[in-house]
Amino acid sequence: MTKLPRLAVHIVLTVILCTIYSKPCFAFDDGDFQWWTSAGASFDINKDWKCTFEEEFRFGDDAGELYYHHSDLGFVYGSFADWIDLGFNYRQVFARADSAGEWKQENRPHLNVTLKGKLLGLGVSNRARFEYRDIEDQEDHWRYRNQFTVKLPLELTELKLKPYVADEVFVPLNDDNISINRVYAGVSFDVLDNMTGDVFYIWQSSRAPGDWNDFNVLGTRLKFRF
Repeated sequence: MTKLPRLAVHIVLTVILCTIYSKPCFAFDDGDFQWWTSAGASFDINKDWKCTFEEEFRFGDDAGELYYHHSDLGFVYGSFADWIDLGFNYRQVFARADSAGEWKQENRPHLNVTLKGKLLGLGVSNRARFEYRDIEDQEDHWRYRNQFTVKLPLELTELKLKPYVADEVFVPLNDDNISINRVYAGVSFDVLDNMTGDVFYIWQSSRAPGDWNDFNVLGTRLKFRF
């Protein structure tokens, strides 16, 4: 087995162990360490459209408690120009505020406009997302998210790790104040010809009544292309 597939196997096994040995807790403290893991696939429908699908799981309380899961189905139109993609998605979310809370369902259609190109030799993209959030036992509302990503023109080590950094802000449109800010730093790499891997760190700061709470997140992602 080559090094890249072996790395992918180690990632999958780690996620399984996190699930098996999850433990109860009563709240996620400020500064909590979390593990977010996702897998997705995309395939071309025709020369203009492609279909995407993603599953994501999040574990809190030092990566020991499952508290979030979503499934996301989308269709991306990429023939306006090389520098813009337009995506139409539906996301179903099941989440709870902490391990003692009840699971709540959310239906979340969202529209994505992604601008991409080169700037000073760097790969850059800006994704604007408009979400309609239909959350169980809560008032429906719209939320705007903007993520700006910079990909460095480097390939590190023999694994050809490609580093990137990003920042994402979340703004509920019924509030007009930033509710979440995420700062990303990660590396992507080719696992197989049609599969890429991604390992990243997120510092997330979330606005709570009277204060801000921070999470430190280790994330893994696999993407398949067909």
